[in-house]
Amino acid sequence: QLQACGGGLVQAGGSLRLSCAASEDTLFNYHMGWLRQAPGKEREFVAAIARSGDRTYYSDSVKGRFTVTRGSARNTAYLQMNSLQPEDTAVYYCGADPQWSISAYTAGNMDYWGKGTLVTVSS
Repeated sequence: QLQACGGGLVQAGGSLRLSCAASEDTLFNYHMGWLRQAPGKEREFVAAIARSGDRTYYSDSVKGRFTVTRGSARNTAYLQMNSLQPEDTAVYYCGADPQWSISAYTAGNMDYWGKGTLVTVSS
C-alpha cells in the first residue's frame, strides 16, 4: 500500500528528496510519517505530518535539516533531506496512521508501513 523511493548515495552535506506514494485513496485521510533503520540499530522516528498538512513533528536529530510535506494528491508524502551526514545512512520507511500520536510514532509504531528505500551518505 505504501512505497518509498528516492534513496541513493550522496556525499556528506548533500541533499535527497524521498517520496512516499499510497496505492489506495484510503490514506488520503491518514497522517503520514517517516522512520529509518540503520544497520544494527533500532528503527528510529524521523518525522510526521498530519493529514491536513498543517502539523509536523521532527526528531531532534533531523530538525532544521529535514522537511516533511504532503503532496497535492494527499496520498503522497515527501521528505526533503538537506545537509546529510553519514549518521543519516539508513533504510527509510514511510508509514501511515489514522490517529495522530507522536508517542506512538516515536516508539516506531504506525498502522501501515511500506517498503523502505536506502539512503547512504558517504563522508
